[in-house]
Amino acid sequence: MAGLAAVSLTACNIEMPWDGPEIPDGLPPGPGVQQPFVDIDAPGRTAETLREWATPISEDTGIDLVALEAYGNAAEIQRQQHPECGIAWTTIAGIAGVETKHGTHRGSEIAANGDVRPVIRGPQLDGTNGNWEIRDTDNGRLDGDKEYDRAVGPFQFIPETWKRFGVDANGDGKADPDNIDDAALSAARYLCVSSGGDMTTPEGWEKAILTYNNSMDYVLRVRNHANAYSVNVRY
Repeated sequence: MAGLAAVSLTACNIEMPWDGPEIPDGLPPGPGVQQPFVDIDAPGRTAETLREWATPISEDTGIDLVALEAYGNAAEIQRQQHPECGIAWTTIAGIAGVETKHGTHRGSEIAANGDVRPVIRGPQLDGTNGNWEIRDTDNGRLDGDKEYDRAVGPFQFIPETWKRFGVDANGDGKADPDNIDDAALSAARYLCVSSGGDMTTPEGWEKAILTYNNSMDYVLRVRNHANAYSVNVRY
């Protein structure tokens, strides 16, 4: 499976008349308000140190505060560890917005430590309804399905991809696709490593998003979300 996410769980937003700030439509999407420096080697949930930065953005965009902290934390870790990638928190937020409405698909909620409950599972990847066919790769350990794989968590990782890229980001010592801190950083790592490009360029950004989901419709949807967040607009 070349792509990371099997299928987006949320539908496209219906466009309505807009009289607020002008939303850009270019590539790459705007980076938004720069997240502050984070001591990424500090113990515990380092994303919490971004609360002051995240609060006004959360209020304006409607993105859950804990989720927004997770996106800023993931972008800052990548900025420090892989500055050549240039991924912005708005892109990470754009993917989560398209995939699962920032971990709130079908009423799921995000706990203070980043855990998303109830857990979010995609449809069975049995080759129907336009989905890939992926026979079980994890004996149902991550997705609860021993027949076919299902995408898991707020960033909709396929189990096999999670095995390769999943990482702990909330300081509890385990990599959990149902934790939005872990999933956000793992998604950022996947985008930077798999595409191998510079996400500050239109070509590099588009290539990276296509590695996540090989669909131009998906690229445009992520772009639209990310650009709206870049100017603190709900989408």
